[in-house]
Amino acid sequence: MQLRIFLGECKDIPESSVLQWFRFLQRFFASLFKQQQNVEVQILVLLLPLRPRQGGAERWRRTRLWIPAATLFCFCNRVQPNLCSGSPLSSDNGWSSPDLLRFVTSTTIRIRTLGDLISAGEMSFQVFLLFFLCSLPKILAQDPPVHETIVVKGASTIAETDDNFVCATLDWWPSEKCNYDQCPWGQSSVLNLDLHHPFLTKAIRAFNTLRIRVGGSLQDQVVYDVGDLGFPCHPFRKMVDGLFGFSKGCLGMDRWDELNLLFNKTGVIVTFGLNALYGRHKIRKGVWGGAWNSSNAHSFIKYTVSKGYRVDSWEFGNELSGSGIGASVGAEQYGKDLISLKAILSDLYKGSRQHPLLLAPGGFFDQQWYTQLLQVSGSNVVDVMTHHIYNLGAGVDPHLMSKILDPHYLSRISKAFKDLQFTIQRHGPWSSAWVGESGGAYNSGGRLVSNTFVNSFWYLDQLAMASKYGTKVYCRQSLIGGNYGLLNVTTFIPNPDYYSALLWHRLMGKGVLSIDFSGSPFLRPYAHCSKGKEGITLLLINLSNSTKFHITVRNGMNIKLHEGEANHGEDSFMENFKKSVTWIGKKASDGAVQRQEYHLTPKDGNLRSRTMVLNGNPLKLTEDGTIPALDPVLVDVNLPTSLAPLSIAFVTLPNFEAPACA
Repeated sequence: MQLRIFLGECKDIPESSVLQWFRFLQRFFASLFKQQQNVEVQILVLLLPLRPRQGGAERWRRTRLWIPAATLFCFCNRVQPNLCSGSPLSSDNGWSSPDLLRFVTSTTIRIRTLGDLISAGEMSFQVFLLFFLCSLPKILAQDPPVHETIVVKGASTIAETDDNFVCATLDWWPSEKCNYDQCPWGQSSVLNLDLHHPFLTKAIRAFNTLRIRVGGSLQDQVVYDVGDLGFPCHPFRKMVDGLFGFSKGCLGMDRWDELNLLFNKTGVIVTFGLNALYGRHKIRKGVWGGAWNSSNAHSFIKYTVSKGYRVDSWEFGNELSGSGIGASVGAEQYGKDLISLKAILSDLYKGSRQHPLLLAPGGFFDQQWYTQLLQVSGSNVVDVMTHHIYNLGAGVDPHLMSKILDPHYLSRISKAFKDLQFTIQRHGPWSSAWVGESGGAYNSGGRLVSNTFVNSFWYLDQLAMASKYGTKVYCRQSLIGGNYGLLNVTTFIPNPDYYSALLWHRLMGKGVLSIDFSGSPFLRPYAHCSKGKEGITLLLINLSNSTKFHITVRNGMNIKLHEGEANHGEDSFMENFKKSVTWIGKKASDGAVQRQEYHLTPKDGNLRSRTMVLNGNPLKLTEDGTIPALDPVLVDVNLPTSLAPLSIAFVTLPNFEAPACA
């Protein structure tokens, strides 16, 4: 029997890859069907090179390959209709795995289809060939695995984070906050969030201790209904000439009591942002002057202390530094006001076991302004210098995804981390750096980007990069609200970044370790001491859409990476195929020493999916809102880690010798 298959319009696949694939088919089926002498398949391939000939005409080349076996092979979603007549494979729109499954298992398979080429009793081969066919698009779309070696230096740390590095924000935006014809905030404001929703409570408790920063753009328009306020306490309302288009808003003490009830029962570590514009006046558009009136803040802090509410840190102002966002205050006056606030805190907390930190300025880093603030306020006034990051640009930017997946773009923000680290070391060594707010894309984030799997490439890379440059805390905008919330604004169901944050919080310890790596820029490796246990934990990010990395980890204390050793090149095509096949149900290695791996991928391979998949299992809440178990797979520590294209992995190595982590 001869089967003639025509394959054409293969514009998207390099010619060399097609030829390499068919050479493999020749060897594979020759071995598989060496006892069947009368079955042949003739494949006529029409290859269209990407380069045109002179005169603009495109050149076709015909290649004939003979395979002594029986197979049905559809390539580039184009098959001669008379070949697969009556089957789903004949559709010009290609085929899907469910269609193919029904086709293969059908009892009415006619001539020239898969069933006629195989004897009736060889169902096992049919099943094998089914999976073989279904794997072809994925296999052909990927480059051969690339071996990379990273060397972790565990003798000493290069930086240390706070115990509670992961932080999330609660914002003041009311439901009327809209951008780009979207109003994504709903009922997520500090003033109207459903604090009794069981999903909210369980999402926070899963962290055991989650830092929450209360603040945001409207922070400097919030007044506190305590003491002699002098006017009624009303929520924010739309106001054309108001800052950010809103009036002042009021926090009642009954609402503050409710918030603290939630914080206390869920173990929240509270950072609260104070109004730093109170009492000032507008000099001109965007510029405010005059001294800060501390009376309202003083009454509010006094009430908080009297109730025994635990506030770990007070932050002064929001985005008033440098040229400001909406409003700005000069660094000299800001520094003087911080001295006043420090005195208030010292007085109100006198004799208390609590000693809250003072944070400022909660704005975008401006080196000259930050330097002057430290010089004016002096030593031991500002405990933490906070800055904000929205390095992806506007939420409406159609190029958000391409920015997130561009390793060179992601690395640009490192300059801000380095410059702030230098500024603190030189002008305020008593202080430390926090990212007080970061949502990636500003104006409420990017719809179908900031709340989907693809954003975790940016988010986890940010956490790792920030910690490497001495950042103690990183506050994600937001816990809930906008497009960038860790929780869905209406259902409270976690978005993918929630699980990324939770895994970091549980696995990555305080100690940041140095890595030697000179391989592909699309592989971004980071290392920390493991949290609460011996050994180290790696964060591995694969930004490539086609390359699988096989990663070997070595200890910088024991070996020296020789030139050229980091990249061993590519496997043979046969090895590539063998390593691409996953046998479901196979047990983990029985080796004595195992590591834990947590592989993160999107559901159905869709980067815009709102469902995170951990080690092949979609992460879903239970019916009562309980966070699912985040269980690793156990792998023989002597095997390389395999990192699929466009995926992320945490890898814990419990027996890795790292004196810095002891």
